[in-house]
Amino acid sequence: MALATIVVATTLNSISVCKAGDVAFDKAVGGSKAHELAQWGRRYEHGEGVERDLDKAIRLYCKAAAQGSAEAQYHLGWMYALGRVGARDDALAAAWFYRAAKRKDPHARRMLERLGYQGKPKQQAVCRLTDGGQADRHGRVITAMQIGSDDLPIRYAHPARRHIASMVRQLAPEYQLNPNLVLAVVEAESNFDSQAQSNKNAQGLMQLIPATAQRFGVNDVWDPEQNLRGGMAYLRWLMSHFEGDLELVLAAYNAGEGAVQRHGGIPPYSETQRYVKRIIERLHPGDG
Repeated sequence: MALATIVVATTLNSISVCKAGDVAFDKAVGGSKAHELAQWGRRYEHGEGVERDLDKAIRLYCKAAAQGSAEAQYHLGWMYALGRVGARDDALAAAWFYRAAKRKDPHARRMLERLGYQGKPKQQAVCRLTDGGQADRHGRVITAMQIGSDDLPIRYAHPARRHIASMVRQLAPEYQLNPNLVLAVVEAESNFDSQAQSNKNAQGLMQLIPATAQRFGVNDVWDPEQNLRGGMAYLRWLMSHFEGDLELVLAAYNAGEGAVQRHGGIPPYSETQRYVKRIIERLHPGDG
């Protein structure tokens, strides 16, 4: 057989195997049962019957963990504790072990003790991928933020928007927030109008109501930097309160944390549901 034929045949075979692997993963991550998601996560973590892929394992574990799977929460903690996802991260590992321990997982309790943690860790339980990006509660990828990057989406090209976007890029790391998330919130809230005011008296770039502005130390809501800082401080608080669940954070920013707590999730308000969907789609282009 000619060498060129062998190369083509090998390439086509690799492509077909890759596509088969993608189909298997798509089917797995599309599942709704936490136990099955966790099992698929283990298969991808260890390469059992599928090609080993730590990012796919994390995405599957993350979706299972969001549904309350202590098994998935424990495995996420173990991966970060062992340094399988870049450098060893005891703080992130402890955050996941803590969540599993709350569900009475004895192994997670022992791991927390070995790591020297007592009480709730300060670190959020997030699903960090190998490239520094994150997976959300549905197993979808949020790309890694590029701190200090001047590469802004085309919709921020207008000089006025670009100035605000540059401020967000500079300030967001202080609040441990993805700049792209903050920009998506600013766009949804005020469309980058620093003088915007709603009929509910929400004001400025991030549409702070007076009580929220006072709560987070904003003296002048019409000052773009102060407004951004107040909005980001609120987002950071919500991130901690809802343990990094982005959909609940966004719902609470729109409707208030009380509404999210009363309804046990995203409130059944069409405005809030559209708001969450619109921002998630900004962060996951092509996923809708």
